[in-house]
Amino acid sequence: MRVQDWLVLVLSSVRFNPLKSLLTALGIAIGIAAVTLLTALGEGVRGYVVDNFSQFGTRIISVTPGRSDTAGMGTILSSVQLLTMADRNSLARLPHAEYVIPSLQGSGSIRYGERSRSTEIHGTSADFTRAWSFPLAQGRFLPDSGGGPSPAFVVLGHTVWQELFQGQQALGQFIRVSGQRFRVVGVMQSKGSMLGFDLDDMVYIAADRALSLFNREGLMEINLVFGPGTNATDMAQRIRTHLTERHGQEDFTIITQDEMLSSLDNILSVLTLGVAALGGISLLVGGVGIFTVMTTNIRERTAEIGLLRAIGSSRRQLLSLFLGEAVILSLLGAITGMLAALAILFGLALLLPGLPLQPSPFYLLLSLLVSAFIGLIAGLGPAWQASLLSPIEALRNE
Repeated sequence: MRVQDWLVLVLSSVRFNPLKSLLTALGIAIGIAAVTLLTALGEGVRGYVVDNFSQFGTRIISVTPGRSDTAGMGTILSSVQLLTMADRNSLARLPHAEYVIPSLQGSGSIRYGERSRSTEIHGTSADFTRAWSFPLAQGRFLPDSGGGPSPAFVVLGHTVWQELFQGQQALGQFIRVSGQRFRVVGVMQSKGSMLGFDLDDMVYIAADRALSLFNREGLMEINLVFGPGTNATDMAQRIRTHLTERHGQEDFTIITQDEMLSSLDNILSVLTLGVAALGGISLLVGGVGIFTVMTTNIRERTAEIGLLRAIGSSRRQLLSLFLGEAVILSLLGAITGMLAALAILFGLALLLPGLPLQPSPFYLLLSLLVSAFIGLIAGLGPAWQASLLSPIEALRNE
């Protein structure tokens, strides 16, 4: 049998009853549409999260107190030596260390006149805006204290400034931060939110002032930004050696930005794959539909099968005809579902431009391959049954 004849026979069976073919392919179409939509959402969320973390740079190393197998991410145990401002100052002297940022965070009330607001208070240092690319809208950031006690200065996040000062001049004014008097020296530009956390709804004070304000002895974290003259692995080892000599033991955890991004990307990729697997259940339902319809077709087309066998068609040719019909129905449904899903994604992008949606070519291609495979498996049983029919018995039954 020539390839052209094979195609004519397969396509004619699909065209003979277009409504049945459409309904048969509908299950696959719904499955493919579900997989495409869910994976586009999963990939969009993954890209959104990774991009948000990447905006702070990739040459970052974080040091937290406690070993990762005991204290964990910033959890401080009484038996663990704390990270102090002295540790931060010593790390700043390491080769290739561009910025070393202490970090301490808590919440408290901010008051100006009769207006008050509960918000996040972030203790940091003068290099914060240069290390993280946080631009100022007004004034300046916290000054470098030169190793001495820091002055009682505060920088307002954009939302805090609008709430307390109603858009009026804030520079030089005095506010109360958890009951203590601070002078406003700057206002940050609006930075928006990251993973649901409002970066504009906070105030910034010097880390040593924050330690006193929260009655703490140690920092939550030290972030080091290293220069281009080294790499994350060498710099992490340099930090580990330096702090181990200072503390007498390795009672801290070092995490590079590359490790954080890699772990985050792996987790979100697994979630996307899980979401795709959930959508793939619809494909299995579509495969059952193809199996059912193809089995029915065998009974309805017994005479056709007998005639093909009588004129010399082999069992292998019959098998290929029915398998081809099942695969074509499956691919027809897959293409229809994919086009419908892409149309829905386009509409959502116009209506909700902030929604992270990112169709993945990998999952689109994988969906087509899986649908073809499901069609092949679903059609295998009926096709094998058709190939075993005796031409005499098939014609006699008609």
